[in-house]
Amino acid sequence: MADAQNNQKNQQQDLNQILKVRREKLAALQEAGKDPFRHVKYDVTAHSKDIVEGFEELEGKTVSIAGRIMFKRVMGKASFCNVQDLKGSIQVYVARDNIGEEPYADFKKYDVGDIIGVKGEVFKTKTGEISVHASEVELLTKSLQVLPEKFHGLTNTDQRYRQRYVDLIMNQDVKDTFVKRSRIISAIRRYLDGQGFMEVETPMLVANAGGAAARPFETHYNALDEDVKLRISLELYLKRLIVGGLERVYEIGRVFRNEGVDTRHNPEFTLMELYQAFTDYHGMMDLAENLYRFVAQEVLGTTQIPYGEYILDLGKPFERITMLDAVKKYAGVDFNEIHSDEEAKAVAREHHIEFEERHKKGDILSLFFEEYAESHLIQPTFVMDHPVEISPLTKRKPENPDYVERFELFMNGWEMANAYSELNDPIDQRARFKAQEELLSQGDEEANTTDEDFMNALEIGMPPTGGIGFGIDRMVMLLTNSPAIRDVLLFPTMKSLDK
Repeated sequence: MADAQNNQKNQQQDLNQILKVRREKLAALQEAGKDPFRHVKYDVTAHSKDIVEGFEELEGKTVSIAGRIMFKRVMGKASFCNVQDLKGSIQVYVARDNIGEEPYADFKKYDVGDIIGVKGEVFKTKTGEISVHASEVELLTKSLQVLPEKFHGLTNTDQRYRQRYVDLIMNQDVKDTFVKRSRIISAIRRYLDGQGFMEVETPMLVANAGGAAARPFETHYNALDEDVKLRISLELYLKRLIVGGLERVYEIGRVFRNEGVDTRHNPEFTLMELYQAFTDYHGMMDLAENLYRFVAQEVLGTTQIPYGEYILDLGKPFERITMLDAVKKYAGVDFNEIHSDEEAKAVAREHHIEFEERHKKGDILSLFFEEYAESHLIQPTFVMDHPVEISPLTKRKPENPDYVERFELFMNGWEMANAYSELNDPIDQRARFKAQEELLSQGDEEANTTDEDFMNALEIGMPPTGGIGFGIDRMVMLLTNSPAIRDVLLFPTMKSLDK
């Protein structure tokens, strides 16, 4: 224990000395009129990957690159360093006779982590490594901190999430994930725009946070002296736009749910919802299947998606199964043969399914599905026709009003999308809101309250409409083979270090 403490103390002393030296170097540069922070721009003509992939065309030509020094080896009159930029890294050969004696003396004092600009010719070394032979080197930013040790990198998971900027520097696969995230969202927009959808924005601060079963964050609007909530969904405002005659709308935006954090949940996350007039949930199934297939092909170049131990096949038609049939298949319980809430509760007790006394037959069917069926739904599967008790905004099935025209898309055992034939009957909707308020009074903090302005919109008249919500973060997790939602959020929610 004493040896470990002494070792840690010595490491801290060494680090303090290194940091002191870096600040002394900066002070010396500034005193000599070479303040690296004076630079406001640097003309970059190529990135590392472009040079490597386009070597045959660029060999012998002059390029300007800029990036961070990740490795440096000084050998008398000539030195090598690796410069890392957005697209990767490339070796730079720096010789005193090419850049000049004074600039070379300055270069030798540069540290790993410093950001430099390099102008020079593209060439290949004797060992075959594509490099840049520097004719000019400029210090653009002095790094006053020390990057993690090269061979071990930034491995502490908590520190990686808290200091994502260092994580992006040290781990190329992390950078690749977030580049893919951006491309995924761009591909989604291209697909929907090509289908005639209009992207819109709706309020984040709302008086009534509805549209999902979730507990909202609450705050106070000082200027109006009113309590408001952060939205938990995009649904109710987008439906207002359908009422207004915007027949195809979508929004990609942050929503906020006051819930716990785990591998698939973050209280602040990105949701996409879209609504299309004059279609139903079957139309939404076709859209969801085609959208996933398009995005995978555009971003990954394939519809065979590796995730963990599985290969998810987005190229073949997605399976479709009702919730009733899924429970019958995986739990061996046929809810068509259960005719009352009490019978459902008795079956739940037999199968050790925990429920609350307020739960009805439909609630318990959903609990069976979660317990027995979800984990089996690895390949893309639409689970259809949910009980009305768990679907307060969904149109009933005309031939069986205990169930609704709703589906959830599952992949890898996860819910990836949720869609409805939207309820447009204002009388039925008011009754559903009333039932939700009764649940709220019984202690269900995730139940909705009646949104009178939304009710007014429905009474004006909403056409038959299909709607769907996609969890963008889960989509990114799946398409980048990322194990946790924090791996696809640049700045995930973290507990404060001083708590």
